[in-house]
Amino acid sequence: MTEGASYAAAGVDIEAGDRAVELMKEWVAKATRPEVVGGLGGFAGLFDATALTSYRRPLLATSTDGIGTKVAIAQKLDKHDTIGFDLVGMVVDDLVVCGAEPLFMTDYICTGKVVPETIAQIVKGIAEACVEAGTALVGGETAEHPGLLEADEYDVAGAATGVVEADEVLGSDRVRAGDVVVAMASSGLHSNGYSLVRHVFFERARWTLDREVPELGTTLGEVLLTPTRVYAKHCLELIQELNGDDGRPLHAMSHITGGGFAANLARVIPNELSVRIDRSTWTPAPIFGLVGLLGDVALPELEKTLNMGAGMVAVLDPSAADAAIAALAARDIPAWVCGEVTNTAGGTVVLDGDYAK
Repeated sequence: MTEGASYAAAGVDIEAGDRAVELMKEWVAKATRPEVVGGLGGFAGLFDATALTSYRRPLLATSTDGIGTKVAIAQKLDKHDTIGFDLVGMVVDDLVVCGAEPLFMTDYICTGKVVPETIAQIVKGIAEACVEAGTALVGGETAEHPGLLEADEYDVAGAATGVVEADEVLGSDRVRAGDVVVAMASSGLHSNGYSLVRHVFFERARWTLDREVPELGTTLGEVLLTPTRVYAKHCLELIQELNGDDGRPLHAMSHITGGGFAANLARVIPNELSVRIDRSTWTPAPIFGLVGLLGDVALPELEKTLNMGAGMVAVLDPSAADAAIAALAARDIPAWVCGEVTNTAGGTVVLDGDYAK
């Protein structure tokens, strides 16, 4: 007699999913805030919004993103506990640029086959990054999609919600001619441009992840898997320090992700102004030069794909530049003045000069 069909026979292991939840509980428990109600396992994450009543006019901000093809590097190296920083960074740092405090986050993991230990490692990284960002991880979903993904493949996405006072929102309407642009160093490639990066190293150069690269001081895989720097908590503290009085010298911020430095900074520059960036004010990490050299990638293509060493920028009154740089340095984030807002109309961002060697 033919055995009847079952979910397990079709490739979905509900018990494995349950084991994954048990393994991840300790990490999720660390990524909490006092406003979180209940624990892991409910149909929805609950967050006590009573604190919002203290706001004059609270605006909720929301953002969603994924990691992109960097997950392929984690899968090849069988190291899954750091890409959570890439996910959280991509999401919460899009919130903080308008001045919003990220309150809570949820995640979604889709895989060909649930391996509880792997899922738990992914969530561990997400939870640790949430702790660093000061946001709560209130829930998530793990889905098993056999036939759509190979057994060892997965993708990860997430969404977060934050809050900001309406009259404290940062953005282009605050930017003035004469403002300076302060760049904050990235930890490396972060989580953008990996389709180009993988093409250059693996298809054109035929390098392997375990290749020792003198210019990098370690293996290629180690550098490619370097976690994204999470700026959110540090940037919120910077906003609070600088804009605590009526002066409010910090006018706008931009998260440098897909599209590169110029395109992302242009999103917070009004049409009646423009920005000139001086490349000579910083030296991109060697990984950026290697992508250009091995792939014969023209500089404009590099700059519209990769962050080139600056993962976040602030636009502020020049009188506050030194204080901003000092405050960021105290938080172990190298920062420097890299450009200036000009009276030239167009809302464009132009990169001039050559990068420092």
